[in-house]
Amino acid sequence: MADVFSRKKRSQVMAAIPSRGNKDTELKLASIFRKSGINGWLRHQKLPGRPDFIFRKERLAVFVDGCFWHGCPQHGRNPGTNKKYWGTKLQKNRLRDRAVTRELRRRGWKVLRVWEHALVVPEKVIKRCRRALMATFAKEETGHTSVEG
Repeated sequence: MADVFSRKKRSQVMAAIPSRGNKDTELKLASIFRKSGINGWLRHQKLPGRPDFIFRKERLAVFVDGCFWHGCPQHGRNPGTNKKYWGTKLQKNRLRDRAVTRELRRRGWKVLRVWEHALVVPEKVIKRCRRALMATFAKEETGHTSVEG
């Protein structure tokens, strides 16, 4: 079915819809952090890309990427209707994610991206997060980062 709005009007309509972000996945990861004793994180900080969590002292930015919106290779799907619009939209999201990651790294931040589906195995998420946090201590001792997220 063809879109009833012009491209410009569709963009205006979509822009007027308030973003709810990925609140469910953020809350799930916050719960995982609490249960595992990982603390020191902050949410809703003004950095490029608006990371879901940051660890300021360690300069670690954590994003929880939704499988649909960020094009998960395992679980992402392309909608059956308006394929051109959605293909372009999802590609732009992936390009923006890469640009944000590059910019944060340029500013001296480590970036950890966690797929939404990974939250069902909290142990793996915690392991990755701890590894990224520990890289800070390795950097302080050796002068370089040994593990990046």
